[in-house]
Amino acid sequence: MRAGIFFFASHVRCYARRGLCYAALFCFASLWPGYARADQPLLADLSSHLIAITTGFTGASVVLFGAIDGPGDVVIVVRGPELDTVVRHKSRFAGIWINTRQVTFAGAPSYYAAFSSKPLDDIVPQPVQSLHQIGLANLRLQHKSTSLADDEVAEFRAALIDDRRQQGVYDDAVGRISFLGDRLFRAQIDFPATVPTGTYFIEVLLIRDGSVVTGQTTPLVVSQIGIDAEVGEFAEHRALIYGLIAVASAAMAGYLASLPFRSV
Repeated sequence: MRAGIFFFASHVRCYARRGLCYAALFCFASLWPGYARADQPLLADLSSHLIAITTGFTGASVVLFGAIDGPGDVVIVVRGPELDTVVRHKSRFAGIWINTRQVTFAGAPSYYAAFSSKPLDDIVPQPVQSLHQIGLANLRLQHKSTSLADDEVAEFRAALIDDRRQQGVYDDAVGRISFLGDRLFRAQIDFPATVPTGTYFIEVLLIRDGSVVTGQTTPLVVSQIGIDAEVGEFAEHRALIYGLIAVASAAMAGYLASLPFRSV
């Protein structure tokens, strides 16, 4: 079943320096008493809030660092831009493959990853994991189909997740959050080349006694810059002209390539 399921989505990826996080953690350590008096049990930030996609982009890593005001555990959930995604099932009919069924998932995140300072099941009860969509198994994917049974929709959902896992934009393994001492923590978030552009939201949760004490959401922007961005914008807003230029360029290239083989 899954081999015949296909869907279409946009992709991208990023660059970043993680060395800055150590200086930032030092600042957190030195300034934390003041923050604690401000009644903020959790503070977190990124080594960079912008991932710039240029020519030859092969991926990037961003470091999230932060501090808590006392004992506790930390969970991080990273979600990419939400897009309506169509998953199609192809069947063989009269010797050709055609689309026979499809399911549209509304607002499916284009990227998803989760991180935890300890094994997830040891610090977060299942109802809390489900409520905050912690872990790929708890990701809620709303579908628009009304004609398919629940087990059929589940197969389309599994196909969507499998495909995005192969692309590297979904990860069912929970990443690791490292503590430096009792209060400072860090986690490295990796983005593959297939990650779409847009605004990502990174949710940081402070867990104590199996409950979410507080949380903080930090944005991250993935954007194309330079000539690639200009070409992409031109193709999007001037599709007809872009198509004519592409056809003319291909015709010219073919003509120039044939010149050496013409008879004199």
